[in-house]
Amino acid sequence: MTDIKEYKENPKTTYLSSVYEDLLKQIDEMEKMKSSDPQMTDLAEDELKKLEVQKEELKKQMDDILESEKKEEEFPNEIVLEVRAGAGGDEASLFAKELAEMYKNYAEQSSWSFNMVSESLSPLGGYKEVSFELRGVGVYKKLRFETGVHRIQRIPETEKSGRVHTSTASVAILPIRKKTKIELDPADLEFETSRAGGKGGQNVNKVETAVRVVHKPTGLDVRSTAERNQLKNKEKALSILKAKLQLLNDEEEAKKLAKDRQEQIGTGDRSEKIRTYNILQDRITDHRIKESWHNIEDILAGNLDAVLNELQKKLVKES
Repeated sequence: MTDIKEYKENPKTTYLSSVYEDLLKQIDEMEKMKSSDPQMTDLAEDELKKLEVQKEELKKQMDDILESEKKEEEFPNEIVLEVRAGAGGDEASLFAKELAEMYKNYAEQSSWSFNMVSESLSPLGGYKEVSFELRGVGVYKKLRFETGVHRIQRIPETEKSGRVHTSTASVAILPIRKKTKIELDPADLEFETSRAGGKGGQNVNKVETAVRVVHKPTGLDVRSTAERNQLKNKEKALSILKAKLQLLNDEEEAKKLAKDRQEQIGTGDRSEKIRTYNILQDRITDHRIKESWHNIEDILAGNLDAVLNELQKKLVKES
């Protein structure tokens, strides 16, 4: 007999599993009728065929639901995208903002939702750091290889001598999974509340809705200002913190695996330089797959498909 424990425990298949159990009982009763009353054999056989067809169709329906859920767990349709300015001062913060805008435009093209979680602005209006929540079909599968250090080479507008500057910004793609092995001990957490910044009417900044959570063992911290009430910001911050801790674990695992590979194409570490945007040469180069693309302006405007598709093809094949 089929073990239906998995079907019964999953909320999406609980009801179908009860229907399945009922079918199994009907089949069992029909088998007993068939063996105890020879005159009912033909009738029982016909009924059994119908019940077996129903049983197999129902089982396939439940299996399809579980398989779909497993795929969504591997490639969730919700992520947090973080961009943080690196080396290069104000120029790095401006580059971080350009990267954030690039992903925002790509999200709009892909019909994904793109919402601010928190931001920290530089004096010139760039991003010291910024976090966004993205939701949509295929969002993690498409953007998962964007994690790492992005580097830009150009002459800043403020540079009078025409010298080329190199600045960096790091990107982290944090998948938000419904099921996670990460458990948070309340004793390891420290919470702070503050007034959320932003434009608005008279009530803006009067209530402490922004939440910052610090994970004391690792020093990781997350701030959420996106929601209008403190509880929701706390829930969002904890969800992102779990994703960050999971990313740390994944990076360590990836590094261990990379040691056993002849050719390292990327560990997924946020400290790894993955891409260079050379403005003067109008060229973007991804160092992991040693591929280049021209028309930087178009790519920074959000037309990323050529880059992302090539990464999918090469990195998935190699990994």
